[in-house]
Amino acid sequence: MSQTYTATGINLKGIAMGESDRLLTILTPEWGLVRAIAPGARKHNSRLAGRSSLFVINQLLLSRGKSLDRIAQAETLYSFPGLAKDLGKLTAGQYLAEVALYQALSDQPQADLYYLLQEHLERIEAAPADEVLAHLTQAIFHLLSLAGLTPQVHQCCRDRSLIQPDLLDPNWRIDFSTVAGGLIKTSRSQNTKTQRDPNPPDPAESDPEANPKAPITQARTPPKDPRDRRLPLGALDTAVLQRLAEPNLPDLGDILEKAALVPEQAAALRAPWPTIEQALRQYVEYHFDRTIRSAGLIDSYFSAVPPTAFTSGSSR
Repeated sequence: MSQTYTATGINLKGIAMGESDRLLTILTPEWGLVRAIAPGARKHNSRLAGRSSLFVINQLLLSRGKSLDRIAQAETLYSFPGLAKDLGKLTAGQYLAEVALYQALSDQPQADLYYLLQEHLERIEAAPADEVLAHLTQAIFHLLSLAGLTPQVHQCCRDRSLIQPDLLDPNWRIDFSTVAGGLIKTSRSQNTKTQRDPNPPDPAESDPEANPKAPITQARTPPKDPRDRRLPLGALDTAVLQRLAEPNLPDLGDILEKAALVPEQAAALRAPWPTIEQALRQYVEYHFDRTIRSAGLIDSYFSAVPPTAFTSGSSR
């Protein structure tokens, strides 16, 4: 095996190493995750100083080592200056990088993940301040889909009935469950508009807990998993969540227009992005068994950012 190899990579993590080196975690389409030493990168006059910064994409020549590879040459192909100049965008980029690192593999091609991450970093960089959280939320959903962990958002995870949020009902609710894998109906969502049996069985007759004489073939309700974190979603939250798999960001104005809401009803709705991001965050942390450390900064920063306006075309 050759002792040197080439790769195109984006820096997702960097830590100080030794007196002047930096250890980089780099996502490459050819080799997946690569951990490599950038020698002398912390020196002021080093050619690798800027090339080892976060989110810089380099054409790399690397030499293989026993445990860590070493960067021999690096030429910058692209960077994201807009992320570095805006705290909210930088925080969103770091959040997205964490999620990508959780699912990236080493020593095998990761082209789909690499290009998807690059695309969403570009969207976040170009987004207006009030749409950064929206773009981050959709990026998380797309990364989950790529990993084969798409949450179930169109059917109840328990009975598979279709879920149709009613934006005209301000009390419409459904739960997002990390353990179940998506949306579930609960006692709070008994009035949700879903396709269901027109002649449902009497719970008193079919529930073995309520009726000991019930047929033993009836499934018992499983005990609640202590790791299960549930978050109630409103109708707009759910309607937007159901459209996150689309290539472009859902248009809130279009959703409200199709629901035939009058301006007063639309004005009473809260922005859906903080709630959806929180649900997906809990889902990511449960399924990857890792904590997203950048999430705390997301909470503190975006709590002060005005929500995206509910106007047609505002979220494209």
